[in-house]
Amino acid sequence: MTIHTVANGETIYSIANMYGITPEDIINTNFPPDPNDLVLGQTLVILQPEIVHTVAAGDTVEGIANQYGTSVSAILRNNPSVDKNNIQAGQRIVIAYRDTAPTVEIAANGYTYPSIDRQLLIRTLPYLSFLTIFTYGFTDEGQLIAPDDEELIALALDYGVAPVMLISTLTSEGTFSNALAARLLNDMDVQERLIENILNNMEEKGYKALDIDFEYLPVENREAYIEFVENITQRLNQRGYFSLVALAPKTSTDQPGLLYESHDYFGLGRAANLALLMTYEWGYTYGPPMPVSPLPNVEEVISYGVTQIASNKVLMGMPLYGYDWKLPYIRGTTKARSLSPQQAIALAADMGVDIQYDTELSAPFFYYNDGENEHIVWFEDAKSVEAKLALVNKYGLAGVSFWNITRDFPQNWLVLNSLFKIASIL
Repeated sequence: MTIHTVANGETIYSIANMYGITPEDIINTNFPPDPNDLVLGQTLVILQPEIVHTVAAGDTVEGIANQYGTSVSAILRNNPSVDKNNIQAGQRIVIAYRDTAPTVEIAANGYTYPSIDRQLLIRTLPYLSFLTIFTYGFTDEGQLIAPDDEELIALALDYGVAPVMLISTLTSEGTFSNALAARLLNDMDVQERLIENILNNMEEKGYKALDIDFEYLPVENREAYIEFVENITQRLNQRGYFSLVALAPKTSTDQPGLLYESHDYFGLGRAANLALLMTYEWGYTYGPPMPVSPLPNVEEVISYGVTQIASNKVLMGMPLYGYDWKLPYIRGTTKARSLSPQQAIALAADMGVDIQYDTELSAPFFYYNDGENEHIVWFEDAKSVEAKLALVNKYGLAGVSFWNITRDFPQNWLVLNSLFKIASIL
């Protein structure tokens, strides 16, 4: 894998010629928003095919995988434009790329909403170990409030991905309910009812794991939350399921703030089977302009986290989005617009501006003027992904978790696939 940064005057054709590949090799993996209008500073992941199979009449993806001693998922990861149920005679299928033979295997989780575009989901599933569907709620009597999840569960299982049920205190208003959490954590009858409902739902629908996401808990619930995670993890494990707990991005044990105080890394990390550190949202909707996931901030959380939680239980959170801020930023007034990396590149092209890269923060950005206001956009690209993924090896982490896969970011998956084997849980 080579990450190429577009220079002045370069085109898809000149870049392909430089690396001895075809323009289609770049287009059918990177899916650039406009192949004929590259942006100065835009990154492209260059993959040079080494073993290529030309589809013959009667071939299937499964048959090709067997022929080369690989898996269907591996073929789909190498060929993101391929439909596993509809390949055509004469079509080129890349079996292996030059200089990409990863040896480290990690788990990859992707969060999604039920509304995700189905073609985007199908293209993304081969890169995942887990698909976490956002979100189940519950009543103050311990009854579940279910999302529309059955089609997503079926698709995940069809692609060999373990579906994960997510339970949270998020309400229909989009806020986390402290009252609901307190009721659950302090009323053992309600807690027992909810746990039984969760276990029955997982068995009925085919879920393989549970993600527990209680945020903004008052500190007085800290110990009760650990006990709840211990209790439900024990019950899950008895039935062959496992638990994941989502944790705020802390850098010290006594870090102040409602988001942090009730998330005891040591206690919750010991109670759950896996711990997701939500290392994103430094740049956020109402905050000042900055990257969503600046590398120094991410590493500070990870380096603290592994002192409290076994590193082989830790998933590092990674964002698949950025933000567009109107300038000047006014606290309490400015509201940033969320956008995908693909949308960010298209916006830079439309505005005729260059993409820059902050080497200290490991993040791309650009300025533009909409005719009335100056804007700054911070987002993610192949270089920023590669920089963060280096932390997985550095700290020996279990893997990564992406928020969220409804945002299209093809290069993220190319870099991930080039650096790591993706664990299959099923």
